[in-house]
Amino acid sequence: MSKIDESKDFIPVRIAVLTVSDSRDMSDDRSGDTLSDRIEAAGHILADRMIVRDERDQIAAHLRDWIAREDVDVVISTGGTGLTGRDVTVEAHRDVYEKEIEAFSTVFTIVSMNKIGTSAVQSRATGGVAGGTYLFALPGSPGACKDAWDEILAFQFDYRHRPCNFVEIMPRLDEHLRRK
Repeated sequence: MSKIDESKDFIPVRIAVLTVSDSRDMSDDRSGDTLSDRIEAAGHILADRMIVRDERDQIAAHLRDWIAREDVDVVISTGGTGLTGRDVTVEAHRDVYEKEIEAFSTVFTIVSMNKIGTSAVQSRATGGVAGGTYLFALPGSPGACKDAWDEILAFQFDYRHRPCNFVEIMPRLDEHLRRK
């Protein structure tokens, strides 16, 4: 199955964290803290971090801003992936995606099923790519952020992970934009 190839060097990735919430600020953003702590503990660079309200256009605008920055390789958002009327993060992400990573949702659901059983059906976690940047939308609970990072993203953002990982294909994510 998967493993870390110790003969390869670790390559740090620049990751921005976006918390989507109408009620949180930096002092009580436990999900953002969970992601930020894990990103830095893994040896990656926390490129930026911010909180935005549950407004589809604002979320999409922040994603686009980070996609345009050369110092951001990945954006991970937390919050707004549920089923209520204010949960618009998934729609905002899909407004921005060039390609969706459908299997991320599936794998996240499998991980969640092992932790919270059938309640996993209420999550709409998603992943995609735009402008050569990876984008992931995670639920707003610290547990969901921990599970997504520890069980999926930590491996996929480790260049040494085999048989394959997201880092090794990063240089080719925007190759379609270079075609004549």
